[in-house]
Amino acid sequence: MMNCCGLITVQKEPVPLQSIEVELEVKDHVATVVSTLKYQNKEDKPVEAVFVFPLPGDAAVCHFSAVIGQKEIVAEVKEKQEAREEYDDSLSSGQQAFLLEESEQSPDIFSMKVGGLAPGESASIRLEYVTELAVQADDGLRFCLPAVLNPRYQPQGSEGASVQVFSVPASLVPYTLCFCGRLFSPRPICKVESSCSLEPLQYLNTDQTQATVKLAAGHKFDRDVELVIYYKDAHQPTAVVEAGQTSAETGTLMGDPVVMVSLYPEFPQSVMSSVASCGEFVFLMDRSGSMGSSMNSKERHQTCIMSDRDTLLLLLKSLPMGCYFNIYSFGYNYEHIFPQSVEYNQKTMEEALKKVEEMEANLGGTEILKPLKHIYSQRCIPNQPQQLFVFIDGGVVNTKKVLCLVKKNSSCHSCFSFGIGEGASSALINGLAKEGGGHAQFITGTDRMQPKVIQSLRFALQPAVEDISVTWGLPKGVSVTVLSPPITSIFQGQRSLIYGQLTGQGAASTDATDGCVTVRCSLPGQPLEMKLVFSVRPAVDTGLTVHRLAACTLIRSLEMEDREQQHGGMKEKVVQLSVQSGVSSSFTAFIAVNKADGKVIQGPLVRRNIQLTVENKKNDNSVFFPKTNMVISASSLDVIGCKEATAPKQPPRDPLLQLVSLQKASGCWILDPDLAAALGKTSEEVTSEVWATILALIWLHGFKMDAKEEWELLAMKAASWLRAQNAPCVPECVDAGNALLGCSLQKDALML
Repeated sequence: MMNCCGLITVQKEPVPLQSIEVELEVKDHVATVVSTLKYQNKEDKPVEAVFVFPLPGDAAVCHFSAVIGQKEIVAEVKEKQEAREEYDDSLSSGQQAFLLEESEQSPDIFSMKVGGLAPGESASIRLEYVTELAVQADDGLRFCLPAVLNPRYQPQGSEGASVQVFSVPASLVPYTLCFCGRLFSPRPICKVESSCSLEPLQYLNTDQTQATVKLAAGHKFDRDVELVIYYKDAHQPTAVVEAGQTSAETGTLMGDPVVMVSLYPEFPQSVMSSVASCGEFVFLMDRSGSMGSSMNSKERHQTCIMSDRDTLLLLLKSLPMGCYFNIYSFGYNYEHIFPQSVEYNQKTMEEALKKVEEMEANLGGTEILKPLKHIYSQRCIPNQPQQLFVFIDGGVVNTKKVLCLVKKNSSCHSCFSFGIGEGASSALINGLAKEGGGHAQFITGTDRMQPKVIQSLRFALQPAVEDISVTWGLPKGVSVTVLSPPITSIFQGQRSLIYGQLTGQGAASTDATDGCVTVRCSLPGQPLEMKLVFSVRPAVDTGLTVHRLAACTLIRSLEMEDREQQHGGMKEKVVQLSVQSGVSSSFTAFIAVNKADGKVIQGPLVRRNIQLTVENKKNDNSVFFPKTNMVISASSLDVIGCKEATAPKQPPRDPLLQLVSLQKASGCWILDPDLAAALGKTSEEVTSEVWATILALIWLHGFKMDAKEEWELLAMKAASWLRAQNAPCVPECVDAGNALLGCSLQKDALML
């Protein structure tokens, strides 16, 4: 076999992309990312390099430039068709040109064309974007540099051509990545966690409010670069006022000061101690072929669909009595366990769990629009607010159409979304939660799905927040135009962001006084008010980060409104705002043309498609059918007679899940030899339901505290059941249970 080296594709063609350097700067919860892509044409003819790559779905791309030799060419934002024509015309006339545009179907996919690289010539492309860091349920701030772009499923009959992605396995990607970051915070930086190997965190000052982070040597292109940043005393309410651009006209978004308000609501303990006992919980599970892949390289026996089944077990055991539920699964088609949502009780829970055990990754493609339409067509159940949980491991071409549907139905439900594995579409996962007024989670690397999903269930079980209003108190002569969509949901400890454009004669004054913003809402039995006082005096030397994030927020809102109206009408406003702010949109593109040196590129251009990492979500012996997104694995071929079938060896079940599986819908455990076995005892030692339930609680608290986030809700249900029994023997049972299991827990620790 011939050994090949250098810049080559799997077809042994030269690739002009040599390296990618990424510089990250995080200030509190806002990230600025600068990527430098270095190209060199080593061929004897001019080339056009095409690179399709992912970015965070909510990123505001605000700079695109190229350095040829000693000259920098800075791109302009223009209407997309105009930019494309200018690019084509420039190449036709022998000029160098560079084009960057966002996919019309999904805002997290970009394509870049580097046209007219002469033989032996080098070019350095600089791309800059800003993005908000999402708050995780454990108070960490998540940054993700997408390195994996999975093929996006395109439903039959959908409009528009899908973006063509040229991808190879990570081991064959012929360019390098260098990544480093600088972190700045008003509070100490506690730690940084990552799914990738990092060098030790380096602090830059004694109070640990500044630090640098770098990827360890030898990073492979087999995963996204994910960082979770933890601050001490995290998430304090803040407001930043940024001065407008001096060259921009007063009265425009870029010319006026802009305020970014970050609020973190804290609910009273009396409210948080109660758990909602109503609601309609709908679980929508991805069962496409790729869900049969391993969750991570360290635990290859645990597939995504197996983790889904374990997660559904915990979810169903944690639901409160009196609620309603249903489970849908989807691939190319969709299925449901019940024709419509049913009341949660022992019978319906057992029926659902039986069907869950039979779930496999065998439904083909990833068509999520059909089941969503069906779910939204169902009659709402009075006094049972709908909570939709969506699990998906990839993306779809029609992302914007899906999000438009979710927003259209946002008044009657909340949507909690979960991206499983590398390459899950951030635009889809974050967009589902944002438009559905819920919360998004990503399960990558060695993350366990269960604790993150149960954390989101906690949000869904929080008391409903109603009558949300925002009022401003500003100095005389200063007014505000709110640029963010209205706040439709509030969760304990989760950030609410508000952008506002400050106008009036006193808005840009250095003598401006304090202003305030107040958010009011109603919780069951009591009102809640969050008030933040801030100086309206613009901060010094903050750049235009807040303006660009505000522009991106407004652009996304106008684009959504344009799709909802169907006949359009917002495109002109979006183009005007995009050009004015220098922030990308689905209707615009960055275009740069090298006109200065007067050189003409001789000869026809040869197109070279830059390979991107694709996650290998199938076994090595699998066959992938791209048009259907179906996977036939080696084990499937066994079954149809290609070779002798052998039953896969099943790993032993987790003792925690074994115990959880025996709990009843009411919260109790009953006399059962299986329960005794799960506790490591004999049937003679487990003699009543109260005794059995107390033993189960002691075992959970005594031996599974490391997984408390997973079982705490079902333990609360068990404790509630015990209190309802009014059994006088509870203290004695707790003492006896401690003695039997070798623990020393107090009754209060068991919530009794």
